[in-house]
Amino acid sequence: PLSLLLEMASKGGVEVLRDPAVNRGDGYTVAERKAFGLQGLLPPVQKTINLQARRFLRQLAALKNPLHKHVLLMSLQDCNETLFYKVIIDNIQEVMPLIYTPVVGEACQKYGHIFQRPRGMYISIRDRGNVASILQNWPEKDAAVCVVTDGERILGLGDLGTFGMGIPVGKLNLYAACAGIHPRKCLPLLLDVGTNNKTLLQDPLYTGLPQPRVRGKEYDEFLDEVLLALHATFPGILIQFEDFGNTTAFALLERYRNQICTFNDDIQGTASVALAGLLGAVRAKGSRLRD
Repeated sequence: PLSLLLEMASKGGVEVLRDPAVNRGDGYTVAERKAFGLQGLLPPVQKTINLQARRFLRQLAALKNPLHKHVLLMSLQDCNETLFYKVIIDNIQEVMPLIYTPVVGEACQKYGHIFQRPRGMYISIRDRGNVASILQNWPEKDAAVCVVTDGERILGLGDLGTFGMGIPVGKLNLYAACAGIHPRKCLPLLLDVGTNNKTLLQDPLYTGLPQPRVRGKEYDEFLDEVLLALHATFPGILIQFEDFGNTTAFALLERYRNQICTFNDDIQGTASVALAGLLGAVRAKGSRLRD
């Protein structure tokens, strides 16, 4: 797109290569290298994106540990988003389990130990009263989808606190690759209200507040501030509640479903898929659901 080319031209040189949203590695043509100030900063021979993808898949295949494959994929996303999504889209059956379930579960459990570069936004309970201004720090001003979690019930693994950031990041990667939502319109958000996981509280590499979970009125007021600030900062944004504790999840959905554009994947998404399966089955059988 023209806007992307203008952005690249305005950055110029090494800044283009350091921005994963515009970096294409050794895939630039001679003309592009001249235009964006990249001459001398790359090997002289251009590689097509198909060849770049083949090279990366060889690197991926050389790794035997699924978590190591996950880390390599996330490293690719951190430096070249174009190639990252090319690899996912063209190899969805092989790559999807590596960037989301089941491997994302282990990645979340070890999130602070494999941490390389921050992704998404973190807002903690200590930011109360300042949430709206913090959201202004997000570089994309037209975010359209936000997947938000407080990390209390990550998959079937329980309370992982801020280590749960792998879920919003992974889910939105799938939305971008499989549903065509532009990555720049995606906002992964982790709300840090503490954790009751004693192992994490004793882990020096834990990335969140080393305190028990906040509950009750303080938690409710914090969530209210966050959700209303999201709605005001990014008008019309879809807010997806992800992996909240059961009691919290139902309460949040009930409170906000008629105020802002929101849904809970674990409640409504699962129910929708189950209902679709039943409707498809009775249609195939030529029978009625009530029978």
